Amino acid sequence: MRAVVIRMESALLAIILTSIVALSFLMNGNATGITSTFIRSEYPSVDIPLNNKVFAVPRGYNAPQQVHITQGDYDGKAVIISWVTADKPGDSKVQYGTSEKKYEFSAKGVMTNYTFYHYKSGYIHHCLVDGLEYDTKYYYKIGNGDSSREFWFTTPPKIDPNSHYIFGIIGDLGQTFNSLSTLEHYMKSAGQAVLFVGDLSYADRYEYNDVGLRWDTWGRFVEQSTAYQSWMWSAGNHEIDYMPYMGEVTPFKNYLQRYATPYLASGSSNPLWYAIRRASAHIIVLSSYSPFVKYTPQWMWLEAELKRVDREKTPWLIVLMHVPIYNSNEAHYMEGESMRAVFESWFVQYKVDVVFAGHVHAYERSYRFSNIQYNVTSGYQYPVPDKSAPVYITVGDGGNQEGLAGRFRDPQPNYSAFREASYGHSTLELINRTHALYHWNRNDDGNKTAVDAFVLHNQYWGANHGKRKLEKHNVRKIMMDEIATH
Repeated sequence: MRAVVIRMESALLAIILTSIVALSFLMNGNATGITSTFIRSEYPSVDIPLNNKVFAVPRGYNAPQQVHITQGDYDGKAVIISWVTADKPGDSKVQYGTSEKKYEFSAKGVMTNYTFYHYKSGYIHHCLVDGLEYDTKYYYKIGNGDSSREFWFTTPPKIDPNSHYIFGIIGDLGQTFNSLSTLEHYMKSAGQAVLFVGDLSYADRYEYNDVGLRWDTWGRFVEQSTAYQSWMWSAGNHEIDYMPYMGEVTPFKNYLQRYATPYLASGSSNPLWYAIRRASAHIIVLSSYSPFVKYTPQWMWLEAELKRVDREKTPWLIVLMHVPIYNSNEAHYMEGESMRAVFESWFVQYKVDVVFAGHVHAYERSYRFSNIQYNVTSGYQYPVPDKSAPVYITVGDGGNQEGLAGRFRDPQPNYSAFREASYGHSTLELINRTHALYHWNRNDDGNKTAVDAFVLHNQYWGANHGKRKLEKHNVRKIMMDEIATH
């Protein structure tokens, strides 16, 4: 037992030292970045066959399928529960309670369906369940008779600056065997909710009726997680589904029918951009493929939403988008430049802690850099270290059929801290108002491997409260407390 403890402490000290160095680099931006030389021996980048068990239709006539939940209000006391019945409308009612098999309450939802080319969707149900208690496990039941199904979820802790919470971050998932590896590894983590940075099913890589079919298979594929914890959705380019050759010209048609967001709760006029507060985090979701320049609805909403952020209550300010605004991969290089030009100054002004993006099928983390001094006459054309800037993290490495983006630009830009073309997922563990632990986990041929890890220091509480200095013993105490609680 003593040997095990010694090994744990040795590993812990190694993480602490690595974290201190990494944090120093994050804050000062004066280090040389790392380009990993790891070569991924991957599964074939093809979708899982339709007869695989991960796509199995649940037993029973008209049984609910593709079950998924997301936060249903601004502060985490509601969920939106969504599902599909394939054969007939059925009932949009959710029965729920705090004891298994005992459903004290019920809520009534709405039902819709749609067509895409000649594909006819099942009956899609969305039900808002509100008035919930914080930090409580709820059991819920949907469907009728022998075909009904039962699940559970746990609400987040109350809004509090020191609420402890763990987010998973996943992007560009798809439905390949690599996707399955990522999903399974995430489910083995302690993640309590997912921040999803766009590109869900990749159904748009199919044609005609197979587009709708692959939206259905993806919904059944991810149900093993989405039915039990909230996934906060953001849309990517593969959700646009603009296919004029099929007569389908309404952008985001499949996505908007199937995946609800609580956009009205944050005063948004569109479900593609919205905000929520959860535990100690204020999370802002942006749409890379909707108008965002000055005076557009998204721009005006974000200007107002940033003014609503109360860092005394929710110290962690997190932004989600699909297209990264700092990216040193040849894939999609500079695609985020227009959004950077519009929003980066706000990210710095409001001291956003971290910006998560997808789109590029690789992993990359930045130092704290900004390019807000640049204009057409200043001559300051290169990003510079900026202690008020967010850390930018690209996690478009979920496992989709397009494969990895393995061509990084050389030399590695000064703003790039670490980059690797592998599949994986991230977790962000909010310890308290000042510190969070971040991990990126590589999926190494079936093994969950933590590759990039560091302590993230809160921008607001550091800069505004004179706590920027991170001492070794403080980090060690936080890490030891974490081990003790787990």
